[in-house]
Amino acid sequence: MAPENKLDKSKMVVVEGSYAVAHAVKVCRPNVISAYPITPQTHIVEDLSQFMADGEIPNCEYINVESEFSALSALVGSSAAGARCYSATTSQGLELMHEVLFNVAGMRLPVMMTIANRAVSAPISIWNDHQDAISQRDTGWIQLYAENTQEISDMTAQAYKISEDKDILLPSMTCMDGFILSHVYEPVVLLEQDLTDEFLPTYEPDHVLDPKNPVSFGAFADPNYYTEFRYLQEQAMQKALKKIEDVANEFYDVYGRYYGGLIDEYRTDDADIIIMAMGSIVGTIKDVIDKLRDRNVKVGVLKVRSFRPFPVEAIKNAVKDAKVVVVLDKNISLGLNEGALFTETKSSLYNTDVRIPVVGYMIGHGGRDIKVDTIEKIIDEATEVMKTGIKIESQFTDVKEELL
Repeated sequence: MAPENKLDKSKMVVVEGSYAVAHAVKVCRPNVISAYPITPQTHIVEDLSQFMADGEIPNCEYINVESEFSALSALVGSSAAGARCYSATTSQGLELMHEVLFNVAGMRLPVMMTIANRAVSAPISIWNDHQDAISQRDTGWIQLYAENTQEISDMTAQAYKISEDKDILLPSMTCMDGFILSHVYEPVVLLEQDLTDEFLPTYEPDHVLDPKNPVSFGAFADPNYYTEFRYLQEQAMQKALKKIEDVANEFYDVYGRYYGGLIDEYRTDDADIIIMAMGSIVGTIKDVIDKLRDRNVKVGVLKVRSFRPFPVEAIKNAVKDAKVVVVLDKNISLGLNEGALFTETKSSLYNTDVRIPVVGYMIGHGGRDIKVDTIEKIIDEATEVMKTGIKIESQFTDVKEELL
């Protein structure tokens, strides 16, 4: 059983999701912030800029840059010099960072970045899906996905603690659904400075760029050495699996709030059908599940918080007693006709004792509403799979045939 959250309602304030993230970054005491504004991430860095102007973030530099590529490039040098660093971006901005994402991870720099997930052009869309972050899954960054505003705020401090651990030293993306979470106003308990200082120690790297003790970061590696760098990155990812769980429990000990570590389960104990998803859609699914449970439909939800590293063993254990697993993806792997979470879930269950039909749905692209009746229809189809054993590999939902 997951611990029960202890939200002190007397401390709740109604703020925009972006403000909650910016405030969380502030109390984590960054040394360098560098970002370029892009919808729907802009409000985060606007709020941080205001904090800087008001003198609320001591010992910090805010670097104005001309692009997202420059924003992250500036943090390469800053982090290598020993600074705790932060950025935020989305969609095309994240794609523009692509080359530098590899550099940050390869140099083992624990930069933390918030992604306000948004669909990728073309055609142009400013609304939410997960294609932007999913397309960067192999760059070597930890990727954590939040269900709601409180979680993305609290996830900020957790991500720093995970990334800066000396056995990990990998950068992190904390992902929040654009507009759905970034622009919503709702009650949140903001991170307190004293508790955050207790939870998150000062960043003290062992290796920094220092003229008095010259070292190289990201130097040339010929074939005799390159493989070992990639091997060590993967080993750090595997170590991060336990660290993510540990940090979630440590966060609960200090703040009294818990969201799961790698995954979070809701009403899965006796579920015949388990729905897997990431991000804010999980809240909608929970509402549907509560309604269907009243009709004795045994369905639960498995929220995947950590997409990188991918929690293979945790997923196996969570779904082993189900009869059908349904995976909802707000992305598509073009040319494969399925979403990334679906692909990786099938891979996790392959060649194991778990013999469960896994069906996939690609949903909510470009911000299309994911309605309650759509979730109910998917559960009805999963019920038929459970009865007949005929499985649907993967399909789009809510395609408007008249537009094709």
